[in-house]
Amino acid sequence: MTTVAEAHGLTPAQLDALGQELDAIRADLVTQLGAEDVAYIRRLIRIQRWSEIGGRASLFLGFLPPFWLAGAALLSLSKILDNMEIGHNILHGQYDWTNDAALSSTKFEWDSSCPSKGWQHYHNYLHHTYTNITDKDRDLGYGVIRISAETPWSPANLGNPLYALGLALIFDHGIMLHDVDLAHVREGKKPWAEAKPALVNGLRKSGKLAFRDYIMWPAFTGPLFLSTLAANAVANLVRNLWAFAIIFCGHFPTGTLEFTEEECVGESKGHWYFRQMLGSANISGGRLFHIMSGNLSFQIEHHLYPDIPARRYQQVAPQVREICHRYGIPYNTGRMSRQFGSTIGKIFRFALPGKKQVLNVIPPRTPATEPAELQAA
Repeated sequence: MTTVAEAHGLTPAQLDALGQELDAIRADLVTQLGAEDVAYIRRLIRIQRWSEIGGRASLFLGFLPPFWLAGAALLSLSKILDNMEIGHNILHGQYDWTNDAALSSTKFEWDSSCPSKGWQHYHNYLHHTYTNITDKDRDLGYGVIRISAETPWSPANLGNPLYALGLALIFDHGIMLHDVDLAHVREGKKPWAEAKPALVNGLRKSGKLAFRDYIMWPAFTGPLFLSTLAANAVANLVRNLWAFAIIFCGHFPTGTLEFTEEECVGESKGHWYFRQMLGSANISGGRLFHIMSGNLSFQIEHHLYPDIPARRYQQVAPQVREICHRYGIPYNTGRMSRQFGSTIGKIFRFALPGKKQVLNVIPPRTPATEPAELQAA
């Protein structure tokens, strides 16, 4: 078997050197963390809270179209900020160093159907540990979408586009069910007794959020009950579609690669970094776009440093890109239209049967440049 690293011309010594360079970037970032990072996330939390307050207040005048639109838009903004730049990043432990209970990954709960503890287990641990390793990373297709040639085709995969659309519409609930892992329960790989608590906790939280958004808040607006309910539904839908698009653009565009379990056994830190970079993709955009994406527009940097405040990713992206260039590692980045378009293309392509491809066959390319210290040796 030709491994992905070998196909890129990388030796174990080069992977070790790669790991040392990326470790040095992380160490430098840690020394820079301070009041500026805390002020940033607290400012975002204030904006998120005032957006929700403004949205709720606007809906008391929801019988006037401009106020209804303002209410729905502000609630959409609030939910996106809560899930992406605030919740996702706090739950990664990016601000645990502050010792602030409001920013603690063990105490924070977000506006999502998925309980934070369940999300941290399958996302922080399983996904970030086994990124793009087939049969280990459940984010590869989320258990419903065939996204790789390594996944055996069946007639059920013809529904790939419909499954993707359905997942996008209820993405927060899909994330909640992800920790339940119904696919493995169905296949007998996971006992129901192990899956049941995650489902019960997820349904319990989903029920609380549904009561809040579709009964409590609409009831407060009295005769505008249905108007407020509709605005809340639109806000949840906008949040789901946006999160789906950003996350899929960061994981599945053309150029992202998968790895086998065999080639990752006993992997070095350098190989782990290498796998993160080839299993991720960035999205180009402006400052506001990066904030709205939770800085997951820098998915490569996020996979390298998941517990570093995401606002720092743009700062180190040029360094990471330069390292990729020197080692001959593709740095997958592009406009959202390009990344999303190629992702949708893969969803349609893998809906159809086709010859199974070998994961590690990569077009011939120029071998990676030897790091200076290896050349001297």
